[in-house]
Amino acid sequence: MPKRTQLVGALLVRDGAVLLGWRGPQRRSFPSCWDVIGGHVERGETLEQALFREVEEEVGVTPTRYARLASADVDDALRLTVYRVDAWSGGEPALRGDEHTELRWFPFEAACELTDLASPRYRTLFRGLSRARAVRPADPTR
Repeated sequence: MPKRTQLVGALLVRDGAVLLGWRGPQRRSFPSCWDVIGGHVERGETLEQALFREVEEEVGVTPTRYARLASADVDDALRLTVYRVDAWSGGEPALRGDEHTELRWFPFEAACELTDLASPRYRTLFRGLSRARAVRPADPTR
């Protein structure tokens, strides 16, 4: 069985809402849908290093308090590890690069009701956000 490509996703959480990014119709994978912030783990990176890099590349902030929520196989080739991010440095998250064409904060319940999610499994994560709390402070040496 071939090794799965590792992905990381970040659920930035603030005031009972989660930040999602809209992937435009030109995206090769998961076009025209709401998705978590994140992407591929590069060779030699830990999951947490990839989390920091992807969040910085896509929305320009650095996680400072986060917790691993879940890992799941997306399909036969992809495995996604999702983190809850409760605090970050660098100001307000904003679009960077071309991964997403829009960022929007969704209350947890509204996020669960979205029909155009990159994965229907996200709903389970969104439902658990009100119960889970991120407790791990970021390691500044990463």
